[in-house]
Amino acid sequence: MNQSFSAVIFAGLCGFLAFPNLAAAQARYSAKQTGDIVQLRDNHTDTTVSVMTSFSNAYEMVVKGQNLIRMTFASVDDFRARPGLNGIPLLAPFANRLDEQAFYANGKKYNFDMELGNVRGAIPIHGYLSGAKDWTLVEAKADGNAAWVTNKLEFYRNPQWMKQFPFAHILQMTYRLQDGALEVQTRIENLSIEPMPVAIGFHPYFQLTDSSREDWTLSIGAKTHWLLAQNKIPTGETEPIQKFFSDPHAVALKDVDLDDVFGDLERDAQGRAVMTVKGKTQQLDVLIGPNYRSVVLYSPNPANARGGGAGGAGRGRGGQPPNAAATTPTASPAVPLTGTNPNLPNRGFIAFEPMVGITDSMNLAQKGLYKELQSIPPGATWQESFWLRPKGF
Repeated sequence: MNQSFSAVIFAGLCGFLAFPNLAAAQARYSAKQTGDIVQLRDNHTDTTVSVMTSFSNAYEMVVKGQNLIRMTFASVDDFRARPGLNGIPLLAPFANRLDEQAFYANGKKYNFDMELGNVRGAIPIHGYLSGAKDWTLVEAKADGNAAWVTNKLEFYRNPQWMKQFPFAHILQMTYRLQDGALEVQTRIENLSIEPMPVAIGFHPYFQLTDSSREDWTLSIGAKTHWLLAQNKIPTGETEPIQKFFSDPHAVALKDVDLDDVFGDLERDAQGRAVMTVKGKTQQLDVLIGPNYRSVVLYSPNPANARGGGAGGAGRGRGGQPPNAAATTPTASPAVPLTGTNPNLPNRGFIAFEPMVGITDSMNLAQKGLYKELQSIPPGATWQESFWLRPKGF
């Protein structure tokens, strides 16, 4: 009997060695690298996330063939050449707008050198790193619990970046796909001898594929709405969110035109706030960690754009193209996105923008109008995540 048992074990072992890819084929998670693109895969939920590592930008999250990240480009090469605000772009070293061509930190004023060209406009917007191609791949791995890719940007190595924001630091981002949800984790290490203000954010454009914008409803996990001046800078005053939305957890997107800042976020037991967009059956929850203290909602109303306006109450976002009329949903591009996508669907979008602080947080803090500005002590780190959790796909 012992000989028979040994023979069975030997035969099984030989079979395993004869098919070395069998275990890999049955693995739930994988991380595949092709050039500067890493694809994270969850086989159980049929979810693929594609990350361009040179930008550290996830440009698609495809669930059962449906992409929940809006695209305005037709190929990977097009995206690489002109990334714009596609995918999940990082806004740094400052997010959203500043009220002048300067920022304040530790009681000091730092004027931008406008001749460099990386900061532009009387009201600078979105920092200057969203198209930076200097990220380096740290690792791309998968195990039995998740698949992830980590990229690093050594900000302090670029003299033009340091000229505008003279705080030496290292940015590290990790995209982690686990249980069908995508975590976007950002870590900042302050190498400076002074505290470094943190005013970063993200600008992802999301879409649902079972319906168009006019059919979507929002749930906003926030308690206050920041009042904005004509230049879209917060005045320092807030109002209860119910004065802006009668029911913030049942907002018909077709009835609103959004480019607005919300704070005092509602938190669950883990300290996360939840923003949700719902279609006919699909739903996307964006969970925001506690170090993101505010969220910007951006979704211009196509009806206003067709009527020649820039958005209700002047809420259109300068420098952004108006959203065209929604079309009938079509299949998402192949994964990975290659070649040409001749029929890019435009169903509308909603941008839930996680922000460490409100718009113009560094300068408003200097004026005493904002109390939640975060900073990193010398030699210390700051870290936070937000999560994309699709349902009904």
